[in-house]
Amino acid sequence: MSFWIILLLVGAALSPLAWLRPSRRESRQMNHRLAARGMGLGVQLSSESWPHWFVKEPPSRCPQYYRPRRRGNEDQWCYWQFAAGQWVNQWREPCADPRVLEQLIGLPEDVFKMEAGKQMLVACWGEGAQPLALEQIVAALDVLA
Repeated sequence: MSFWIILLLVGAALSPLAWLRPSRRESRQMNHRLAARGMGLGVQLSSESWPHWFVKEPPSRCPQYYRPRRRGNEDQWCYWQFAAGQWVNQWREPCADPRVLEQLIGLPEDVFKMEAGKQMLVACWGEGAQPLALEQIVAALDVLA
């Protein structure tokens, strides 16, 4: 009887340690972010305000994968993935630049937004479980930078 009481007390004392262990999803996100940093990208969480016409609302705090732009690339644009492979601007007009569209079409469905400023190129990604998604994003950012 005392054995069971001791076992119960030890179990109760060690149970909070299970809360400290990250979930599988959190571990996958951490692995994606560390791999992206190893590939030369920066990663940060940002609060996004998404267009009202999104069918499925992306998370309000979304990870941004970014890289600096090369000199000479001064074009600025922002496209959202309305549906799988359908990239539109803020007025829901399809992407007309064939160079940009070629890279955007190959991105995973959970890349919600791609944006190019004068200094940075950003991809807002939902960090899904597709095995080659990070490589596709890195390749697109490298070409478009």
